Amino acid sequence: MSVIVLRANKASETIEDKPHIIFIAGPTAGGKSGAALALCERLSGEIVNADAMQVYRDLRVVTARPSMSDEARAAHHLYGVIDGSERCSAGRWARMAAPIIEAIGARGRAAIVVGGAGLYFRALEEGLSPIPEIPSEIRAMAKRRRDALGPEKFRDEVIARDDAMTKLPAGDAQRLIRAWEVFEATGQKLSEFQALPRAPMIAAPARRVLVDPPREALYAQCDARAAAMMSSGAIEEVARLLERGLDKDLPVMKALGVPEISALLSGDMDEAACLAALQQATRRFAKRQLTWFRNQAADWPRVENPAAAVEYFFADED
Repeated sequence: MSVIVLRANKASETIEDKPHIIFIAGPTAGGKSGAALALCERLSGEIVNADAMQVYRDLRVVTARPSMSDEARAAHHLYGVIDGSERCSAGRWARMAAPIIEAIGARGRAAIVVGGAGLYFRALEEGLSPIPEIPSEIRAMAKRRRDALGPEKFRDEVIARDDAMTKLPAGDAQRLIRAWEVFEATGQKLSEFQALPRAPMIAAPARRVLVDPPREALYAQCDARAAAMMSSGAIEEVARLLERGLDKDLPVMKALGVPEISALLSGDMDEAACLAALQQATRRFAKRQLTWFRNQAADWPRVENPAAAVEYFFADED
């Protein structure tokens, strides 16, 4: 019988010892999904999505979700499971992912968690602050308040409620609005919740790897992905999304490709300009993702391509 030995955290264990949790992260268009599928087949594993946009069912093409043929090759979880009219935070995702990962382990299989949302991986490994769910009306109220006051005065109001938020610039709307709405809903500071002890949401430590291609190669892959998206149904997909008349502040409406293709559909761009804008946005997004991982996940092992990501986990195979 073939015994697969995994290399991770300076300790080697056979796959028979216990089920494993594997994290594969990286920038958009870097090839991490292909690496996850190849590794999944070699380990008889199951794939769990950790991409902040691939959770939405409205955008299969735009978010480059695995194809139906890929999904037929291995079990895929948390792809296209949330309607675009909803919001998926790192906390909501982690609360969905943790029991799925546990169930995969109970089946004696490897859970291969793959995506580009660094905060999602962190939520699993470090746990979550016990912040209550914020009612949607208070979320809307926070946004209206910022619009009414302007970014600078809104920041001043947030700091008056929670002086720990002085570290945030006025332009960090997402986190300032979060601090405002938490205080409004609970009467407690966001920083007080954040200071409470957390517990990991997964029982075993994860084996981790970051796919970090050379910059020139990555940007070429970003440009190719954008072009393929445009010719594979993305325009029609965004048109259907716009027909729903969803709030423009929803995450799905800000997904990479939606603003650019929306401008094409409204006549503000022609197709060539739309493609150029989408390619540029994709490159910039990939760069931001890599900056986050460089600053927040410096201890993750790095490889340059998907094949190396797969081979990283195999120290020996008898």
